Amino acid sequence: MRLLLDSFWRAVAYCMLPRVIVLSLLPLGLMVLLAAGFGYFYWDAAVAWTREALDAWPLLSSFWGWISKLFSGDVTAMLAPLVVVFAATPLIVVISLLIVAGLMAAPLTALVARRRFPMLERKKGASFFASMARSLGLTVLALIALVVSMPLWLIPPLVLILPPLIWGWLTYRVMSFDALAEHASPEERATLLRAHRLPLLCIGVLCGYLGAAPSIVWASGLLFAAAFFVLVPLAIWIYTLVFAFSSLWFGHYCLDALAQLRARRAAAAASSSGGSPAVQVDEQAILSQWKSP
Repeated sequence: MRLLLDSFWRAVAYCMLPRVIVLSLLPLGLMVLLAAGFGYFYWDAAVAWTREALDAWPLLSSFWGWISKLFSGDVTAMLAPLVVVFAATPLIVVISLLIVAGLMAAPLTALVARRRFPMLERKKGASFFASMARSLGLTVLALIALVVSMPLWLIPPLVLILPPLIWGWLTYRVMSFDALAEHASPEERATLLRAHRLPLLCIGVLCGYLGAAPSIVWASGLLFAAAFFVLVPLAIWIYTLVFAFSSLWFGHYCLDALAQLRARRAAAAASSSGGSPAVQVDEQAILSQWKSP
């Protein structure tokens, strides 16, 4: 818990750095083009198709009729844009994750390492291409899970649970690997990911819910349609800032956990060798980094 909370407030503080804010703006251009293209070419068709699907669902037809009498309006016409938004949001999130992993994760992890752990040895346990290949493979699995689970999103509670959970799992698997790729050996990385699986998954799920929160900015029916080119860039910038925070949170947590692992192993080596001064000094050098800014 100490490590979880300590890495959280450090990630929040690092998000205030000008360099981090500038990095969060880099993926915005491409994301604006993707979102604007989707809105221009597919928004009306997607809303119309979704409305037809909602009206044609036999199990819900009586429910829509009851709701329409209660609120004196066409419920499916109001609900269809929201369903499209919730369906498109995970895809935007996944694409943003790839962009962040490619453009931001490595510089942000390097920033954490340079400021907090300058003496931490870099064992280069994974290459850039191995990291990208792994990210792409996990993203394909997440996309399959998203597509398979889409029918369940029409059940009101599940649309607020399933996408953040899938996004959280993807975030945990991708960003924890990237945070350790430069500094940890394959054996150290496997040990840390196994020992800290639950806290890292919790970070991923929490970041998944943070990533879903910006959809409130632009999931407002007619207002969303009227202010598409204003609200979507704002929401995507918030997404990228959330991803930057996620990368920083994983970076602080994973590098701190790696420093602790090496400190424990140094202490074990010192005790087994009769307390070698050189090993003890090395342990203290690692431990002293935990209090760095």
